[in-house]
Formats: sequence, structure tokens, C-alpha cells
Amino acid sequence: MMEKPSPTAAANQGVGPDVPVTPAPKPKPKRRPAKPAGAQPAVQPKPVAPPVVPFQRKSRHRWIILSFLLFVLVPIGVIGTYLYTRAVDQYASSVGFAVRTEETGSAIEILGGISSISGASSSDTDILYEFIQSQQIVEQILTYIDLRRIFAEYYETDPYFSFNPEGSLEDLVSYWERMVKIYYDAGTGLIEVRVRAFDPKDAQDIARAIFDESSAMINQLSSIAREDATRYAEEELEISVERLKQARQNLSTFRGQTQILDPEADIQSQMGLLSNLQQQLAEALIEFDLLAENTRSEDPRAVQATRRIEVIESLIAEERRKFGLNSGTGTDDYVAVIGEFERLSVDREFAEQSYLASLQAFDSAKAEAQRKSRYLAAYINPTLAQTSQFPMRELILALSAMFILMGWGILVLIYYSLRDRR
Repeated sequence: MMEKPSPTAAANQGVGPDVPVTPAPKPKPKRRPAKPAGAQPAVQPKPVAPPVVPFQRKSRHRWIILSFLLFVLVPIGVIGTYLYTRAVDQYASSVGFAVRTEETGSAIEILGGISSISGASSSDTDILYEFIQSQQIVEQILTYIDLRRIFAEYYETDPYFSFNPEGSLEDLVSYWERMVKIYYDAGTGLIEVRVRAFDPKDAQDIARAIFDESSAMINQLSSIAREDATRYAEEELEISVERLKQARQNLSTFRGQTQILDPEADIQSQMGLLSNLQQQLAEALIEFDLLAENTRSEDPRAVQATRRIEVIESLIAEERRKFGLNSGTGTDDYVAVIGEFERLSVDREFAEQSYLASLQAFDSAKAEAQRKSRYLAAYINPTLAQTSQFPMRELILALSAMFILMGWGILVLIYYSLRDRR
């Protein structure tokens, strides 16, 4: 086999053997440029990932799939089957109302400027909100509407959404809260009630019954408010009347005992009589002095003048004893008579003023109670449904599926967390 000539030999072809052959120079290695300061090192090659192990189904995976079928899909399927095959359609009737209070000015308030004397400690709307959910309204409506028959009509077909006919009154009240929903706006005081039943006419009848019973409750509250507003004022008026009667009776008894109708008028007459006697005494003294200057003491005229002076002085002393100026006492003592009369007069005046004030308060209480007329005004009359809106099958099914799936997921996570701790 023929050898391939080397490049050197090929280059030196034609040269004699005596000519020396010069070897080719070796190439110098190129110098690499210096790396600048702070330069990052060269990226290292990524490590080779281990080989992927093929998926192997284990027993726990089968149990999780089985639990998903049993605890998620099966319950959702059962709920959906019940909702769309056995759940009976329900119809809703709505009624809306508000408590109105009409206030009109009374004549007593306009004339006397009497302010309001009554007030409410709680809102009538709040009372109605609790009343519609109470056992009392259920019992009252049961007297003329057979709620058990209406709510338990489809119990054999739909036991979940229907009422058990063998349930107690408390069970009926609990079911009533499910079928009767109240929407209350505290800011405006408006109440809207939505009643559900399996027949639209039954729902409307129950809604109308709720409105009637609520109206009766408001009328009862108005009656109680009127009675409370007038009862205390009436009691005070009765006390004032009895006090005035007693004061007048005492004054009449005093007048009967003293035989004096008006002590002041009697005193004026007595003072006039005393003044007249004093004037007569002065004239008699003057006449006696004149006789004493011109006649002797044995003169009959002088004796008569002296006797006249003694009689007048005796009468004056008697009149003065009546005014208590001397030691006389009893009914003729005008000082005691006037004091007792003034005391009785003050009692009578106080009783009269108290009676007038009580009478004015009583009239004001009645006027206040009458002018605050409360009634129930319906802004939505009980409606009659045309189509069924309940039960909300799609919403119930979606919520049920969500909660079931969440519960199953939480249980699976708990299982794996406990497994990882081992």
C-alpha cells in the first residue's frame, strides 16, 4: 500500500537529497485578553436532572378518588335529583307597610301653649318587626287560616321544604320563620314582608292576614298610649276635685258655726258701728260739759247726759271686746274668727288652683292622645304571584356543591398533612 507523502515532502519535491530540509515553524499560541476587575466568572453548566420516574398509582390515590365520588359527586347528585324531581314549587306574595302618625294642633295647645306631655320609648316599627316573628301572630292567624294544612299539603312528596303535620306549635313557629321573611329599613321605617306558600292564593291570604294583625296591633298600641296618657292626669284631677270639695265643705261649716257669711264685710259694718258710737260719745261729752257749766249736778238733764255717756262707753267696750282688744274669746273674738276664715280661704284658693291645673293637664292629655292618630299605611298591597320563584334550585345546588367540595378538600389536606408528619 502506498504511503501518502507528508506536506513537507511534497513541498520539497525536486530537491536533492543533499539539500537539508528546514522544518516549518510552530505557530505561537494567542494570548487571551486579561479579564477586567469585577468580571463575573463563566456560567457553570447546569447539573443534569435525574431521570423521571414513571407515575405509579398507589392505593391512597384510589381511596382519594373513591372518596371524591362518594362524598362529593354522590351528595351533589342526590341534592340535584331531589331539587328537580321532588321539590315542590313555591309562590311568594309581598306586602309593604309603614306606621304613620298624624299630628294636628289642638285648641288647648294653641291657646295655652301647652307642650307635648307624652312620648314613646321605642319605635312602633320595631315592635311590629318582632311581632310578625312571634308565636302570638301565628296563634291569631291559626284561628281563621289553617296554616298546618297549607304548609303540610305536599309533605309526602317534599318532606324537606314542607311542614310536618304532626309537628307542635313551636315547630310551626320555626317553620313560619322559614316561610315568612321580613325586610326592615330602620332609616325610613318601612317594612316589607315576603310570604311563601305552595299555592299563590294561600301566600296572598297569609300576607293579608299579617297586614290585618299588624294593623290591629298598632290600634292596640294607640289605645294603650291614649289610656296611659290620660290615666295619670285623670287620677290627679280626681284628687284635686276631692280636695276642692273638702275645702268648700270646711268653709261652709265655719260659716254655719259663726253665722257669718263674709267676715270682712261684717268687720266693716262693726267698724262703722264703733265709729258711730265713738262719734256719739264725743257729742254726749260735749253736751255734758255744756250742761255742767250752766246747771247743777242734780239737774235731771245732767243726770241723763251722764247716763247716756255711760251707755255709749259700755257699747264701745262691748264692740272692742269683739275685736279682741280686751280679754274676750270665743266666737265673738273677731281676731280668731278672721284667722280661721283666712286659713280656710287660702285652702279653698289652693284647691281651686290645683283643680284648674289638673283639669287643664287632663284636657291636654286627652287632646294629645287624640291628635296623635297612628295607623298602618300599606305602600304595597298583598301581591298574587304568577310564576314560581322558589326554591332557588340553581343557587341551592351551586352552594351545596361549593361547600361539599370545600369540605372534601379540607379533609384531604388534613390527611396529607398528618401523613407527612410520620
